[in-house]
Amino acid sequence: LLNPHFAVGTKDQEGSRIFYEPLAAWDLDGNLAPVLAAEIPDIENGGVAPDGMSVTWKLKKDVQWHDGSPFTADDVVFTGEYAGDPATASTTIGNYRDIKVEKVDPHAVRVHFAKPTPFWASPFVGQFGMIIPKHLFEPYKGANSREAPANLKPVGTGPYRFVDFKPGDLVKGERNASYYLPNRPYFDAIEMKGGGDAVSAARAVLQTGEYDYAWNLQVEDEILLRLENGGNARGRVEIVPGGNIEHIELNSSDPWTEVDGERSSAKTKHPLFSDPAVRHALSLLIDRASVEAHIYGRTGLATGNFINNPPRFASKSTKWEFSIDKANQVLEEAGWQRGPDGVRSKDGKRLKLVFQTSINAPRQKTQAIVKQACQKAGIEVELKSVTASVYFSSDVANPDTYSKFYADMQMFTTTMSEPDPGFFMRQFLSSEIASKDNKWQGRNITRWHNEDYDNVFHSAESELDPVKRAALFIAMNDMVVGGPAVIPVVYRPGVSAMSRQLRATLSGWDNVLWDLKNWYRET
Repeated sequence: LLNPHFAVGTKDQEGSRIFYEPLAAWDLDGNLAPVLAAEIPDIENGGVAPDGMSVTWKLKKDVQWHDGSPFTADDVVFTGEYAGDPATASTTIGNYRDIKVEKVDPHAVRVHFAKPTPFWASPFVGQFGMIIPKHLFEPYKGANSREAPANLKPVGTGPYRFVDFKPGDLVKGERNASYYLPNRPYFDAIEMKGGGDAVSAARAVLQTGEYDYAWNLQVEDEILLRLENGGNARGRVEIVPGGNIEHIELNSSDPWTEVDGERSSAKTKHPLFSDPAVRHALSLLIDRASVEAHIYGRTGLATGNFINNPPRFASKSTKWEFSIDKANQVLEEAGWQRGPDGVRSKDGKRLKLVFQTSINAPRQKTQAIVKQACQKAGIEVELKSVTASVYFSSDVANPDTYSKFYADMQMFTTTMSEPDPGFFMRQFLSSEIASKDNKWQGRNITRWHNEDYDNVFHSAESELDPVKRAALFIAMNDMVVGGPAVIPVVYRPGVSAMSRQLRATLSGWDNVLWDLKNWYRET
């Protein structure tokens, strides 16, 4: 779908960002840049309330939707109501559920928070903040939200107008001649191609020049260096800092038992991971140093933290260790005994795990490294690889999505969408657990439930002291990796390929297309 509020992965957000815009975006340095907003609110201009209870946005005037209808405060108010309605089952509900949006005048809105909110720039900002047109979506608010024709044929305010969409394959747009900024955009048309693999995407930019840009290049650094430095190289690799983390999730629910028509139900407990010793042993069996050295290089740095950026939020009390001997000792002491085939069991339960991820070479190589270490510790691991377009699909009928999580372990990259960990760490809240009831749109895919974590998170939501607030997020990080609920593998900066002629400013804190209107080709 090309509805940003149903986006279950970065690919959906990027496709939507061609056509839709937020009030403001995050630039390379983590600063806010106005988009549909006339200015960035702050305390000095009266936009931000000193008590943290509200923020007022002034909107640009003379902005039109692609069908010629005027963009007004009504669209912003509606977007907040639409995304915050549980019946809509939006993936962005966490940004909108607890706010009220007031129309101040046709070109100004005030966002009211339920409690003091130190980070007020989540609603209507960045990749989760795109505004949708009230006149097209109002008839489809709530339970029938998936039936809106505009889910497949977007009508936005962005620099390009919709032309064509083939789900999982292709998005096409044409220059918006009525765009509100003069002489923008610079290109007559845009085509976003999906499917395929990351190496082919890198080659299409760096070697053949078939495309101008490729994003999220999860490719061995050795291959990127060879393509970038080849004699006929047509492009360059761009690396920008951000907060993205390649990690392994441990399923807290039982993926093999169906309850009320639902597998991986939060009503169940995982038969093996309910033993903390198994979780601890697995955390000792991830050879991050080898993954960094032999796969990622400059594109992925070994880490034991889930939050790695900005630096003030990174924990200094965590550490990671690779030790097959210690993993064996942990399992032995917990009563997991080896059988004749070398695989451990306890209380009639065999220590066998299904480990899934999307298909690309770095992930399959990482899977192999993990499987080899697990075998030496008496853990049998079955590897499952799913085509990326299927794995990250928003199709609720698809059984192989990462949000359904019909496996014991899974690996992917979680993107940090803004230079603040508030929304990023919301994904571990009990209220965010993915389920049949929310069409598997909840962001807590591990089904991990921890009341202490919930309490710390909610304390951080209203902590106005920046030092105390950072300490709370560090505590959350330590809880998540200490269980562990997830096992961080490598911190991934944003890695893209760009033609030598293309000029584009990227950001590790927003969609790569955040500044698409200013992209141009140098002659």
